[in-house]
Amino acid sequence: MNAIFYESYGDASVLQYGEQPKPTLKDNQLLVRVHASSVNPVDWKIRSGHLLPVSGLNFPKIPGRDIAGEVVEVGSNVLTYAVGNRVFGMTEGIGGANAEFAVISEDTAVTIPFNLSYAQAAAVPLAALTALQALRDKGELQQGEKVLVNGASSGVGSFAVQIAKALGAGEVTGVCSASHIDLVKSLGADYVIDYGKEDFTKAENCYDLIFDAVAKSSYLSSKDSLHHHGRYVTTVPNPKDIALGFAISAFSDKKVIAMFTDDKGEDLKLISSWIEAGKVKPVIDREYALSEAVEAHLYSEQGHAAGKIILVVD
Repeated sequence: MNAIFYESYGDASVLQYGEQPKPTLKDNQLLVRVHASSVNPVDWKIRSGHLLPVSGLNFPKIPGRDIAGEVVEVGSNVLTYAVGNRVFGMTEGIGGANAEFAVISEDTAVTIPFNLSYAQAAAVPLAALTALQALRDKGELQQGEKVLVNGASSGVGSFAVQIAKALGAGEVTGVCSASHIDLVKSLGADYVIDYGKEDFTKAENCYDLIFDAVAKSSYLSSKDSLHHHGRYVTTVPNPKDIALGFAISAFSDKKVIAMFTDDKGEDLKLISSWIEAGKVKPVIDREYALSEAVEAHLYSEQGHAAGKIILVVD
């Protein structure tokens, strides 16, 4: 099969497009012909070697975790799905999605909503699961609470604005660049802050929950923007910042929580139901052919994408 792979850590130039072995199917897995996958910031952070303790030194590596495609083979213990089903979800481990074929566990695969294309479906799993679990599980969002999403136009942030509303937040404020204000408003944000003109950490407004979807702020700088018993949740935090934040929050009623996404099929089913009901929609910034992964990584690294970056398998 054709796939994107790399044989050493480095910049985007290490990515290659070529032949790789088709993955081996286990008894509880589905073999999926991938129609679309995505590029998430964590993919190029792994590729660059920044997450070496997690990613290890075994090569070659196929990046990506989001997949949307058609089941072409099922393991001997699979009962829920059959050949021909349209499914989406996340591969196990740290990669394997940016290829013509990928495997996914039966427990984590979900039928693609009727109102999504393959490309739209590939935009959902990692980003939407991160947003849901950050708000509901880590942030313990309650009905009527005030939420601020930093990086509200990002892949994760665009889902967070919508999911906060779906979970019953009373007020959602999004932080983004001026060029993305209209997008964030269209996703349901009650207020939008242009970070080029205003620093939310220096404003008088306070929130019950601050979710930094792009890991650009810190607990220390955001602490005064939290109500009593407020929560600050962040993705891929700076280790020094988070360690200091944990130490300080131990003596405060304002807590800091680091976010690590759990691949839960039941959570993806919940998100799928919101998508079918029109409460949540994926946002796609750009689509690239699978063979154009270098360009997709370079664009993602700029940090200006509004929504998700999709790799389409021809």
